[in-house]
Amino acid sequence: MIRVEQVEVVYPSGTRALAPVSLAFAPGAFTVLLGASGAGKSTLLRSLNGLVRPSAGRVVAADAGDIARPAALRAHRRRTGMIFQQHQLIGRVSVLGNVLTGRLGYHSALRSLWPLPQAEKLAALAAIERVGLIDYALRRADQLSGGQQQRVGIARALVQQPRLILADEPVASLDPATAERVLSLLAAICREDGLTAIVSLHQLDFARRFADRIVALAQGRVVFDGPPAALDAAAVARIYGAAPPDAYASQPEEAFA
Repeated sequence: MIRVEQVEVVYPSGTRALAPVSLAFAPGAFTVLLGASGAGKSTLLRSLNGLVRPSAGRVVAADAGDIARPAALRAHRRRTGMIFQQHQLIGRVSVLGNVLTGRLGYHSALRSLWPLPQAEKLAALAAIERVGLIDYALRRADQLSGGQQQRVGIARALVQQPRLILADEPVASLDPATAERVLSLLAAICREDGLTAIVSLHQLDFARRFADRIVALAQGRVVFDGPPAALDAAAVARIYGAAPPDAYASQPEEAFA
């Protein structure tokens, strides 16, 4: 489906965020990238759709080829849904309007200046209904809770009709109960639709519960790659250097729906 071949990322500051890494992600698998803050998991994830450009190596998508080529990157991004930690919604725009932005990659810049066709709106409404927010379709995004906003982000990704879902710390800003609901929803949709998902997390328990495969990084290097059942105490020590931190110890006590 997609693979990285000796991908290395060194930022202009000289920080080596990712050592040469080679990985292949199988179609239909729910893969979790696990690691402490600064381990390189977000850098790896963002290199998979060109948000971060490798300093060396290449990223190859099965249906587009080397995404360093502009035409290949455009084609790859059309079929890759991205879900962000901070939602990246337009607050003053309705839920429907935000979800419709997931279709812009299928239209020219000039065509996007006009309202999208009715078929696109119906597809967006179907995606909104699927994440349980149809009653909020015309509500402004900034009037929703954090958990609801993240579900809008999932709907926006789904309306692209993706083959690949990338999610960068999608539940890091949510309380534990809401985080579980959002991850359960995302995992269920990916399995129902046969989508390949690559999700970066720092919550060890969620990785064990939802992943088909865990790829863990420490200091920019892969230190574990296998099924959740193989993630033993020795592997956890390699990832974190000690007992894993409490993922929610510093989270504010806020209510999310």
